[in-house]
Amino acid sequence: MTSFALKIIALVSMFCDHFSDSFTEHISILNLIGRCAFTIFAFQVSEGYIHTRSVKKYSFRLFLFALISQIPFYLFVHKYLPTAISSLNIFFTLWLGLLCIITYNFFVNVKNKELQYKIFNMEVKKIIGIVLALLIAFVGHLLKVDYGFWGIFVIFAFYLFKDNKLAMIISYICLCIIRYGIFIIQYGFHIQYIYLCIATIIPIIFIGLYNGEQGYKIKYLL
Repeated sequence: MTSFALKIIALVSMFCDHFSDSFTEHISILNLIGRCAFTIFAFQVSEGYIHTRSVKKYSFRLFLFALISQIPFYLFVHKYLPTAISSLNIFFTLWLGLLCIITYNFFVNVKNKELQYKIFNMEVKKIIGIVLALLIAFVGHLLKVDYGFWGIFVIFAFYLFKDNKLAMIISYICLCIIRYGIFIIQYGFHIQYIYLCIATIIPIIFIGLYNGEQGYKIKYLL
């Protein structure tokens, strides 16, 4: 499965989710289908970082889309999802996830001579890089970006396990279980959380089938 195919699945999924939100206040089968969108876009951000020719331009493009999308996002949420917690749109989530990756790589690749301390071996630098990524995700959560801490960290986790597809799949499934497990602890058990958890896990199947090929190129679609 190519990157282009993944993007089409994500776009169709996103349309189903927003279409359902526009016409019903309850979680529908279209909302469950819509759980594919964010996961695939999150994966595409990690892939985008790896393959982009200019990380700066890629980061700027995501941030610009976030700014442009904020007013439409606010109007949509205010009208159709008045109880939603998010205050910043999904592009801010994607941008902060990219910032986690950039920060992690900057620290991991910095030379010990620049740090002036020999104790900073590769493993220590990786740990510090992960901690910094967690801090960025926490800041995003405080800013109430869409999907919060979880969404930002999922993007980073996709990158962190990019060289081990099995670890990527297992870590993502665990993050999904943790996410909805927390919801159950906070709000009490409801079968819809089980459905949502399963629906959120399903897109990892498509990501697992990803063959690393770009397919048809759409420059401004992540």
